[in-house]
Amino acid sequence: MRQYETMYILKPDLESEQTSELVAKFQSLVTQNGGEVTHLQELGKRRMAYEIDHYREGYYVLMQFTSDTNFTRELERVLRIDDNVLRYLTVRLGE
Repeated sequence: MRQYETMYILKPDLESEQTSELVAKFQSLVTQNGGEVTHLQELGKRRMAYEIDHYREGYYVLMQFTSDTNFTRELERVLRIDDNVLRYLTVRLGE
């Protein structure tokens, strides 16, 4: 099991219910695949450095978790498919 950190940006015009459903969806995806979410921080709406898909701000979420190395591909696949996710980045934390 390795430690990872994923930050993703959701569309800012989503309802708060939709936003919380998406956060819960990605969090449960980790736990369903044998991982564990160690830290979840919703940073809220922030202004982005540049415009993405005609949005000047986004809803930032930082999630730290432990999982197998193959799971990160699945998480990124699900993030890529979802139209409400503007950007995402997954990094492996230090040994």
